[in-house]
Amino acid sequence: MTQAQNTTHGRAPASSTVIAWLAFATMFVIGTDTFLVAPMLPTLADEFDVSTSTSGWMVSAYALGFALFALVAGPLSDGRDRRGVLLLGFAGFAVATALCGVAQGLWTMILFRFLAGMFAALCTPQIWASIPVLVAREAIMKTMGIAGAGMSISQVVGVPVGGWLAASSWHVPFFVVAALSGVAWLLLWKVFPSVPSARAQGAATGIVGTYTELFRSKTFTWYLLAYLVYQTGVFETISFIGSWLHKDFDLGVSAVGAAMMALGVGMAITSIFGSRLIRKIGEHRTLAVVFTGLIVFYSAVPFAPNLGLAIAGLAAGSAVLGLGYPIFMAMLLAQTTAARGTVSSLSTTALYAGTTIGGLVGGVLLTEFDGFKGVAGFTVLALAVSAVIFGAAGAFRAPKPAGVTEGAPTEAEPTAA
Repeated sequence: MTQAQNTTHGRAPASSTVIAWLAFATMFVIGTDTFLVAPMLPTLADEFDVSTSTSGWMVSAYALGFALFALVAGPLSDGRDRRGVLLLGFAGFAVATALCGVAQGLWTMILFRFLAGMFAALCTPQIWASIPVLVAREAIMKTMGIAGAGMSISQVVGVPVGGWLAASSWHVPFFVVAALSGVAWLLLWKVFPSVPSARAQGAATGIVGTYTELFRSKTFTWYLLAYLVYQTGVFETISFIGSWLHKDFDLGVSAVGAAMMALGVGMAITSIFGSRLIRKIGEHRTLAVVFTGLIVFYSAVPFAPNLGLAIAGLAAGSAVLGLGYPIFMAMLLAQTTAARGTVSSLSTTALYAGTTIGGLVGGVLLTEFDGFKGVAGFTVLALAVSAVIFGAAGAFRAPKPAGVTEGAPTEAEPTAA
């Protein structure tokens, strides 16, 4: 795609900086909505007269809608202008979120949260799939890092912002996020460029055809499996950090929240600024640093003699996580140009699946083992297995000078924004 082609309504194309911060805003709004309901569950349970365990479905409905529809949304979006799909998804997301604010009972809230998750699944794959096309090659990693930081920061502020806004009324947080979504939609409509399909003539179409063509690549298949194992281990630890800090160090809810915010900020900082290191030493070497650092830090954290060292170890691990996220996305997306939406959707599904598996395993390990040893041990094992799979697939080797992935369709050169 040439720069002349990459225009919106006759205007000059947006710069890579503008694309990066549009991606950040999109991910931030959607991520904030993801974590919005959790602090309001006690209030919503009282409002709708349901038990605490039943109220959890209001959280799960969003994740379920996102994860299930992502498997369909990816192939459906490939072959279409990503700008149009993004605007459609974001508009539906804003409306569904606003409807949550007027839900009349548990089941209507579950329905609207499910719809919000479905429409969000239309949005995020378009962002990830568009970045390699809209920005110069040397800016791809930085742009992905900024987009990832939007999601990281949303994880930090989603829970406290939800609780703060709900202090006056549980309706308010939904209306605020819907309004922010409307503003973000207007910015995307005005600035975000057209991203026509990169699907070659005669390429497979339809959901089954897209997946069949994609999984013919052994490299992609192994990368995705390794990424699933990685996310399972990582989110198993992240999910139970708060429980461990409360159990072993007697931290209250506010103190645990402050600790989690500190970890999220560290992750966001390396997501934004880590591209310089990645560019300097190369993606394959940085990936080795990520796995080595995570294994070392998570091996040491359970043996921390005091709270300060425990937080320091967890913060170091979170910083390394932020460094790795854009690399994983770039590696997966590099395997194809015609099905980048599907690849983005699959990576999200792997993240949710890993979170689910890690949550199931971590609760048992935290109970059965002393301190954090069982949880961290599982994470270290998962990281080691993931590293072996990535290594066998060639992820730690320097890329070939040609820059074309074997078996992948040829790629239009990114715009020099």
